[in-house]
Amino acid sequence: MRQNAPRTFPTTFLLGAATAAYQIEGAAHEDGRTDSIWDTFCRVPGAVVNADNGDVACDHYHRYRDDVAMMADLGLQTYRFSTSWARVRPDGGAVNPKGIDFYSRLVDELLEKNILPWLTLYHWDLPQALEDKGGWANRDTAYRFQEYALSVHDALGDRVRNWTTLNEPWCSSFLSYIGGEHAPGRQDPEAGLAAGHHLLLGHGLAIQSLRERDASLGLGITLNLTVADPVDPADEGDLDAVRRIDGQFNRFFLDPIFRGSYPEDLLADVSHLNFESKVLPGDLDIISAPIDALGVNYYHGELVSAHPSTREMRTEAPSERPKRSPFPAAETVHWHLRDLPLTAMGWEVQPEGLTRLLKRIHTEYSAPAGVKLYVTENGAAYDDLLSADGHVHDADRTDFLELHLGAILDAIDEGIPVHGYFYWSLMDNFEWAWGYDKRFGIVRVDYDTQARTLKDSAIAYTRIIAGREL
Repeated sequence: MRQNAPRTFPTTFLLGAATAAYQIEGAAHEDGRTDSIWDTFCRVPGAVVNADNGDVACDHYHRYRDDVAMMADLGLQTYRFSTSWARVRPDGGAVNPKGIDFYSRLVDELLEKNILPWLTLYHWDLPQALEDKGGWANRDTAYRFQEYALSVHDALGDRVRNWTTLNEPWCSSFLSYIGGEHAPGRQDPEAGLAAGHHLLLGHGLAIQSLRERDASLGLGITLNLTVADPVDPADEGDLDAVRRIDGQFNRFFLDPIFRGSYPEDLLADVSHLNFESKVLPGDLDIISAPIDALGVNYYHGELVSAHPSTREMRTEAPSERPKRSPFPAAETVHWHLRDLPLTAMGWEVQPEGLTRLLKRIHTEYSAPAGVKLYVTENGAAYDDLLSADGHVHDADRTDFLELHLGAILDAIDEGIPVHGYFYWSLMDNFEWAWGYDKRFGIVRVDYDTQARTLKDSAIAYTRIIAGREL
């Protein structure tokens, strides 16, 4: 992307990158770590492309020092990573000293390189032993999460100031317990709704406990949010499709966190699924405990309708199991494609949607609550190739990065105080149900040799960070 004049980022705006434990660490059964639901899910035939798993991934567990040095060379101001529950408290049991020590050493390495640690407590790797007891559909898991959060704080609270409870609870509830496309691969709408509520309850319990420990911590949650548009703004069915997707993708999580209630229209949509019986007195007071930061994950918007199309979007994970919609009571919603570029995931490149989303979230939710906004994930998979010259010339990803940074600056120009950006992902990694088939990184990983190669997008990002301008 070319600009007529440079656009400058605010002096306090953070520029970083993000990863997740299961996707990069490897060392799946070293130093006391036991199975998470993703270890189990990857052994289900057809669940993950090419029967891949995260046993080795990017071998970050053994290579973290070199990886942090690489982050420093890129100029990253901050690094968002997750701790593995299955490593810190294997099987959901007692604290594993070797497991938590890995994160202590990682944090020390980051601080030594003047990189701000941004810790996420849960990025989908629930201990399998807890899933065997019902997983997130079991209310008790929320309390086990509270214990786990405090265990991590015991070890890292003296050095880590920014804490995110959950990453994308929509994925770890609806996509995982209803759609069956992510671990644990269940297809039960009642369980999925219960999981969504219990994830939020666990978030609130952790926020309360961490706040009691240290009122100066920066505490928050990261949600994957979307902009839903109707194919025909004059069609009542299309408008209702937008309402349903917005309710079950966005407002199911935003409203209880910021308003202490679930949306009435959503409750009506799912009234046949016994959801309200899961919400006990006092739960919403816990869930709406004040936070300091909201992480917004954005990859693309949605063009939806009540009517099917020959161009209906298909982005299903490569599993042979029959699918059901991850949206309870929204099976009649159809996804459509616009005349926009597509990534290797089949997702549309829609940067203006990020601007609109940030404006809406700020106006309706974060500003009234005095909460800071960060874009905690944004990125694109493309079919990268290592060229004969030894480089990866990923012009599409560079354009994607610059277009979305520009969309954030557009929001800032309109008075929306966005405080930071984390590109997803720092490096190619195990991409969940797609295995190693999709590459999101600005750093290429050769999975045979574990060699890291800076892509052109990484070089462009380094230049942006150094100059603090686009």
